[in-house]
Amino acid sequence: MALAKRGISMLRAKRIAEEILDTGKAIIRLPMVENERVLARELEAAGCAAFAIAARQINVRELRERLGLTQEQFAWRYGLDLDAVRNWEHERRTPDLAAQSYLRVIARLPEEASQAQEESLS
Repeated sequence: MALAKRGISMLRAKRIAEEILDTGKAIIRLPMVENERVLARELEAAGCAAFAIAARQINVRELRERLGLTQEQFAWRYGLDLDAVRNWEHERRTPDLAAQSYLRVIARLPEEASQAQEESLS
């Protein structure tokens, strides 16, 4: 009912519940959420945990400085275009959705994101 109250059809809500039972999770885009905490409590009462997909912008300069890297090192280490990094930091441009997602991965898992760029020479 928590999903149906927020614009999901009863059939879709049933299928989401089945997906959760089968796989342990479901990713859902709700048409309307009046209060995320209220929704989370309702889902928790039904035995489910709720998480929101991050939407806030990553501050590239803060992230790079936290990692102790120069702009060049940051771009090279994570496979980013140096001009893009410079433009993001000087707010001439904002990272697109895919870049924002990747920057969140870097922020949370910097070593793993760096290792994903590496190729073995042997």
